[in-house]
Amino acid sequence: MTHGEPQRPEIVVGLVATPPDHPARVTARLCAELADRLAERVNADVRWTVREGWGDVAPHRDGGAGALLDDLARRRTDDRWDVAVCLTDLPLHSDRVPLVAQTSAQRRAALVSLPALGLRQLPAVRAVVPDLVGRLLADASDERVPPVGREPAELASRVTAVHRVDGGGDPGEWRYVASRLTGRVRLLTGMVRANRPGRALLGLSKLLVGAFGTAAFALTTETIWKMGDSLGPLRLTVIMLLGLTALVAWLIIAHDLWQKPDQDTPPELARMFNWGTTLTLALATAVSYVVLLVGTAFVAALLIDTSVLGETLQRPVHATDYLTLAWIISSLATVGGAIGSGLEDEETVRAAAYGYHPEPDGWQDQKAQ
Repeated sequence: MTHGEPQRPEIVVGLVATPPDHPARVTARLCAELADRLAERVNADVRWTVREGWGDVAPHRDGGAGALLDDLARRRTDDRWDVAVCLTDLPLHSDRVPLVAQTSAQRRAALVSLPALGLRQLPAVRAVVPDLVGRLLADASDERVPPVGREPAELASRVTAVHRVDGGGDPGEWRYVASRLTGRVRLLTGMVRANRPGRALLGLSKLLVGAFGTAAFALTTETIWKMGDSLGPLRLTVIMLLGLTALVAWLIIAHDLWQKPDQDTPPELARMFNWGTTLTLALATAVSYVVLLVGTAFVAALLIDTSVLGETLQRPVHATDYLTLAWIISSLATVGGAIGSGLEDEETVRAAAYGYHPEPDGWQDQKAQ
């Protein structure tokens, strides 16, 4: 700044991650670039300062968006921020449709539900958070951001099948909701994304080892060879689906991953948590099954000579026979994998539960206080 140039007014924006797990990673990446985006999209004549926070804002689940905004407003006042934006992985609803975001000019606070943004959450928050900040400042009639003769850019114009509705509370309160069908599909896929299925896949290593052990034993059994040859694609598919379903059910039951409604978790939220957990485990076990199938087919082709397999099947052998053999063995081996999953570390497996969040040092949920 040159001598004599008036100092630009400062606006402090606080970004809060609730809970400090997946939202914290998104917040950390957004924090580094948000000031430049606010200068570009809201007002370049303001000195934007972005502060990152997590840990103090952990809403009671049964309070929904209102309780989250109240907690966020208190955090904003305590830390002397001008506006506050919360990124959360809670699947929020408004009138039984997914809630993508909500702003409150009176609280000078806004929230964004990351799962409602779908799979590409980081690019989405990069686009929508500056819009929400601009909307908050405009609705609060902040003199540091003078009106420029046009409405602030809207989140609804950047996310497909999202529209703005009156928040039904104080003036300047707006909700951004998704369509009932498209929004629910996007919410579920976003929940799986936030739940990090790759973490569940890596965490279930003993499951895969147990399944490979079962598959190795089954490869030496001629009865399994004949069984695979006699079953058609339809029956093999049914056996595969039953095996995968049994494995997912065993993981949920054995490690108590099913979320039950209680005083802190209403039925709608519990259902969404359970959908997120089930889909995450289903994706992780499906990938594990593909790895098992490919590995079993390779070992079968390496160890079982075509003449030996042909003598047992009493017909010429083709490459598809090895794939069929690997198919039936992999389906049966998932049962062995389920037994092996009982040996997994409890914390590792529970990480696949959508309603479960590890507690880093310094963070404590309100309900535990």
